[in-house]
Amino acid sequence: MRRPVLTLALLATAAASAQTSELENPGAVAAIQDRAYRMSTEFDIAVGVLPLDAFTKQIYGQVAFVYHFTDLFAWQVGRGAYGYNWSTGLKGELEKTYGVLPTTIDVVQFFVGSDLMFTPFYGKTAILNKAVIYAEAYLLLGATVFKYTNAFRPAVNVGGGVRVFQNKYVSYRLEVTDNVVLKERPEQVLQINLMLALNFGS
Repeated sequence: MRRPVLTLALLATAAASAQTSELENPGAVAAIQDRAYRMSTEFDIAVGVLPLDAFTKQIYGQVAFVYHFTDLFAWQVGRGAYGYNWSTGLKGELEKTYGVLPTTIDVVQFFVGSDLMFTPFYGKTAILNKAVIYAEAYLLLGATVFKYTNAFRPAVNVGGGVRVFQNKYVSYRLEVTDNVVLKERPEQVLQINLMLALNFGS
């Protein structure tokens, strides 16, 4: 008779100990918060730069339309940019010293493209315990067509960016995209964009 009584006493002690442990460590159960902001239909206005060309530099304006299927996946249905170019000292030296014609050096004039977006990272951070910033990071895979001085040239691109939310309607994107232009000797065109994003239907 003593053995069952002893067993019950041990079980009761273990249960009480477990309950005490839970009360002392209330953070033992973790929960992931839902997103504060969700994207739906997005319209972007951007300024950007093409920094890699040794002969010319370009600053451009861009508009884009993005449709978000879920929090993770979106389609940047279309984007188009038109740029302003200026020559570097190297281009001027080639023209002056070696008689290279300006039209010989291909320059990007404008471009259009489309991308798939994957957004696996989302979070928030506090600034001096006075403000909370919500942000996400995303990856891009897409295609671009560049209009050069002498021809249209297709390209494939990969990239990524960070979005910072101001509210459910307005956010800001900083994006870097590397385009591989398909030609006899493939070349890289690097894009750096700073965007104002307007969200509708969220």
